[in-house]
Amino acid sequence: MASKITSVDAGSPAARAGILAGETLIQIDGVAIRDVLDYKFYSYDAHLSLQVLGQDGETVRTVRVRKQEGEPLGLNFEHYLMDKMKQCSNRCVFCFIDQLPRGMRKTLYVKDDDARMSFLMGNYISLTNLSDADVDRILRMHISPVNVSVQTTNPALRVKMLRNPRAGESLAIMDRFAAGGITMNCQLVVCKGLNDGAELRRSLEDLKKLYPAVNTISVVPFGMTRHREGLYPLEPTDREAAAAILDIVEPFAAQCYQELGTRLVWCGDELYLKAGRPLPDTDYYEEFTQFENGIGMLPLFMEEFRLALPDYAGRRARPFTIATGAAAAPSMARLLDEAAAKCDNLNGKVVEIRNDFFGPLVSVAGLITGQDLIAQLRGRDLGARVLISANMLRDGGDVFLDDYTPQQVSDAIGVPVVPVEIDGADLLAKIFED
Repeated sequence: MASKITSVDAGSPAARAGILAGETLIQIDGVAIRDVLDYKFYSYDAHLSLQVLGQDGETVRTVRVRKQEGEPLGLNFEHYLMDKMKQCSNRCVFCFIDQLPRGMRKTLYVKDDDARMSFLMGNYISLTNLSDADVDRILRMHISPVNVSVQTTNPALRVKMLRNPRAGESLAIMDRFAAGGITMNCQLVVCKGLNDGAELRRSLEDLKKLYPAVNTISVVPFGMTRHREGLYPLEPTDREAAAAILDIVEPFAAQCYQELGTRLVWCGDELYLKAGRPLPDTDYYEEFTQFENGIGMLPLFMEEFRLALPDYAGRRARPFTIATGAAAAPSMARLLDEAAAKCDNLNGKVVEIRNDFFGPLVSVAGLITGQDLIAQLRGRDLGARVLISANMLRDGGDVFLDDYTPQQVSDAIGVPVVPVEIDGADLLAKIFED
């Protein structure tokens, strides 16, 4: 698929070679460029021959490019993937998107299941829409790592959970990846009564057999909103269910550590919080490979806060409020108590925001909406500003999930809303910001 060039980076190899915005990239070294993976793979070498279609849409010319090996060409295209995104063909019983209320912005309802997004952006894919040609291409290009949403290694159960007849047979792709040296980070979204218990044990044992190709495994609970009308009847992950998952995973991880030198599998922070159990120390999480999946995020945040705290001893801060979800609120309160013991007259508090938009079973900060912040903070003494987690906002920090902007929330509650990165040191910096 030919890709129109929207801009050329100044001073880049492509700019030096005279390639222009408005032209269309057709081939590199005689290979048709279909998408971003082809572009990145075939543009790696130092000496390239590009075929481009001129701005007039008719003239085809060949452009020679010289650059450093691995240096980016400097071309930008209409679409990041240079192709259409592959949509998800599953109807997973636990799908969070199916549990969104109507009327939200269209992009929130997009279900991608694209291997290119897995490699480039860290998205998880189910493998169900990969053709043999797709698999061969990944192996040929050695695209690694690939993040795989496994859920279960029981083929029949996987068909049931993903509601896709290909869900069971597509597990064999993992064997092909392992044989081809492709690294995989795997995810098990556990649903009570389906893939927990004996099925969870089976999945862990099966994935362990693929080590080291299977590099890490995360075990997380499915998220249940209040918008499940007409959907598969699932039970929420309660305290007992969370504890049962931990009781399976932690001994298995300890055994892996003895045998393999790595724990291989980790549970999401949410499971510890739901079970009422202490979070492990940061050393437990090794390389934090699945940090973005909520694995070790809160322990690392707390450690970063504590390491940075001595730098603020004795300093004063303007009054503030931290607004967060039910899951993190107790931990944030403990951190403020520790800070108050080292800093003079620290005037801050934590307000736990109940998730009325998605329902009370959703307790993570990243799913708090602007309207819930307004409803529960308006009219309260909030100090000089309200600190929120930056992951409440869309990439770019401009809008909440419900399309409210930080400025709208600020106007409604009467004080500035200040996003804080997922970094304990950044929380301290924002607390003591002038």
